[in-house]
Amino acid sequence: MLQLVLLYKNPLLHASLSIILTITLSFFRIPILFLYALQTYIHPDSQPQSNGLKAAIRRPGTEPSSTELRKRNKSKDKVDFDENNAQIFRIKLDQSHLQSRLYIDQYIVAFTVSFVALFSILLHWFLDCSENNGLLANGVFVPILLSIFSLYTWGMLLFKVTFERSASRRSEKQLSIVFGVLGAFLGLLLVPEVASLVLDFDFGVSVDGFWRVFISAMMGCLACFLFIPAVRSARSFWLGTDQLRCNLSMITCGFYNRVILYANQILLILVALLWITPLSEVFVNKNYNYSMGNSATMREVGNAERLVGNVGFLSSDFDNFRRWCLLGSSLLQIVALRANMQMYLNEALLSWYQRLHGSKVPDLDYSRAKMFLHNHYLCLVVLQFLGPPVLVLIFLGLSQIDGPSFGNFPLALPSSAFFKEVALFLAWWVTFLSAIFSSVILLLHRHCILYVS
Repeated sequence: MLQLVLLYKNPLLHASLSIILTITLSFFRIPILFLYALQTYIHPDSQPQSNGLKAAIRRPGTEPSSTELRKRNKSKDKVDFDENNAQIFRIKLDQSHLQSRLYIDQYIVAFTVSFVALFSILLHWFLDCSENNGLLANGVFVPILLSIFSLYTWGMLLFKVTFERSASRRSEKQLSIVFGVLGAFLGLLLVPEVASLVLDFDFGVSVDGFWRVFISAMMGCLACFLFIPAVRSARSFWLGTDQLRCNLSMITCGFYNRVILYANQILLILVALLWITPLSEVFVNKNYNYSMGNSATMREVGNAERLVGNVGFLSSDFDNFRRWCLLGSSLLQIVALRANMQMYLNEALLSWYQRLHGSKVPDLDYSRAKMFLHNHYLCLVVLQFLGPPVLVLIFLGLSQIDGPSFGNFPLALPSSAFFKEVALFLAWWVTFLSAIFSSVILLLHRHCILYVS
């Protein structure tokens, strides 16, 4: 019995870790705590009398007393506008509020499955997986199956939230479909032959038939599903870093969150560029072999070429550096999720403020509807913000499963190196799409073609 347990210790450890993590995340409501205490806003039809809520913002000036308000309303010269109906109330989200939101159950399931899969991949990385143990004793099937299930869950959820009615503009949905079709055609036409000329990816074998269609379909789906999350992320960055110059502390981020937003956007763009061949060659020490040769070989290389080629990483070190940057960028996106969510909720506050001060008799119906939708689709937007970094982490984790262990998995793959390179390519593709989409949206905001309202 003991020998049997020792033989199958890897799958037993994976199963134990998965069960413990699932129970822990469910019992302590970690997905709910992840969003706890975010500040949201409500716009009631009239001021509550006895519920204890306090108005977050009023019109500038001193707060009037009830007697003064009655005098104003009775004045003939005063326009018939009730200040009480223009008030907005701030509340902190707790478990009771979040339980009533749309997609809350799907968010909890996706959060739990994703982190169980990621910790299973991390456990496999630390375990001793011998090639001779076989598929069951090796335990590699557990993180692979959990990762595939997590990818399937996120694919279905991102499809639903992308085309959810009233959750986004019709133009954004149409552009998502257009980018999805373009991404699929790029995959069919460019990957891997043409892409290998400008991207530092080597699939090792020619990609034809089923695998070319599979990679192209994945590229198209990711391009379709990631456009709207990138648009929301760009708007959150624009609002949180006070690019509007509104100087309203209740709408913009504090110093700490603002640094996170800037670092997140910069690192996202940097990581997307690290796999582009002209830039990647700058960081690689190509003359390392020359330095080990004779002096005659060194004289054949010019001074400028030797200077550039001798500055940088070795090829293997640079590959590790890029993977660590990809990991850091994904983790930083998860850290920035709360700040992005707070800015998403503050969009409704900005809309209320703009319409309150836009005319003498404000029409607050639009801002009231906007606040309702932002609260109603809160968990939907969480899925859109959490999806891209989790996808990158899962693809990156699959790309790091060692070849001998993955070779035991019964799939009709050309080779384990091919699977690892495809997983790494898809992780980069998610990062590249997020960087391109968000950068273009920020550029359009900068030139006042788009605006936050």
